Amino acid sequence: QDEIAEGRFREDLYYRLNVVPVVIPPLAERREDIPALVEHFVAHYAAERRVPTPEVAADAMVALQSYEWPGNVRQLRNVVERTIILAPGNRIGRIDLDLLPPEVLGRGDGEGGGSAAIMGAPLREARESFEREYLRVQIRRFSGNISRTASFIGMERSALHRKLKLLGITETRED
Repeated sequence: QDEIAEGRFREDLYYRLNVVPVVIPPLAERREDIPALVEHFVAHYAAERRVPTPEVAADAMVALQSYEWPGNVRQLRNVVERTIILAPGNRIGRIDLDLLPPEVLGRGDGEGGGSAAIMGAPLREARESFEREYLRVQIRRFSGNISRTASFIGMERSALHRKLKLLGITETRED
């Protein structure tokens, strides 16, 4: 409709095409779809290259579910394809965390380097830093759902709420 207002799209064509509008939320809002999409793309690209379908390690899947995916499904597909193409021949049977591209792991956009900072901190600060990052990743993985996050990490929901408040984490949504 913005394009129509700008005069770059014909209004009659818009109404011809707009019989049944389909709204698909971005991948970052439906992280629970990521494992099925990854498995589909892995099988597809493995078959295309005539290699055995690799399994995806649990930590690699967590990283994929935690990433924001600004390019949505197309970006996820490209990451899976690139990972399979670049996997060393002796490691094609399993996609481990270290095979994923740096941007998915938070190393290409200014985020990474956390382990070096943790190693230089006192134990209490290092533990809090790790817990904060771990909980942010898990909350993102479950799209802000506190009940599902608490269940996965093995905490009571109320205890998780207290921990989040203590660590100053506010990026959640209620169940």
